[in-house]
Amino acid sequence: MHLIKKVKYLIRRILSVNIRRKMNASSSAVFYLSTKVFNLLNDPTKIVVGDQTFVRGELHVFGYGGEITIGNRCFIGEGSRIWSGNKISIGNDVLISHNVNIIDTNSHEMDHIERAEGFVHLINVGYPKGPVNINTAPIIIGNNVWINFNSIILKGVNIGDGAIIAAGSLVTKDVPAFTVVGGNPARVIKNLK
Repeated sequence: MHLIKKVKYLIRRILSVNIRRKMNASSSAVFYLSTKVFNLLNDPTKIVVGDQTFVRGELHVFGYGGEITIGNRCFIGEGSRIWSGNKISIGNDVLISHNVNIIDTNSHEMDHIERAEGFVHLINVGYPKGPVNINTAPIIIGNNVWINFNSIILKGVNIGDGAIIAAGSLVTKDVPAFTVVGGNPARVIKNLK
């Protein structure tokens, strides 16, 4: 059994070398087989991962812009996606459960003709590398936040320190510090202080 653990550890370390080339990650950050990193800007400074942070999900910076900063002692669950076309900042000691989506962009153009042209470009050429007509707004997640299973955090949201996002929530507005929010759209359920 001890040998199996060593082999799994070595495989994870070897695979993480390729992932680490795409970002600026602490040497104590841990990446798993399920981890995916798409840095379409090809700039490692656009994805920063802190000390003792465990990433099992997906980090994605679009070619038209974006930045992801994850603090120390965080956890990003399997199936979770953090997609940035602007800026996503995650504090220290943040727990993001499995299958959470955090996205600071509409991802597509609002105008139907531009959206159709953008899709054709995406299929034929790939992601755009320059300016696009896509709405973005930064997301800021404070320290000691817990985002539960299957939640969605949309662009322009600030989540205060110590907040808890209940499972399956759709967060479209700022969340005060030390509150529990839940629902679709998420509303304050309880104050924690």
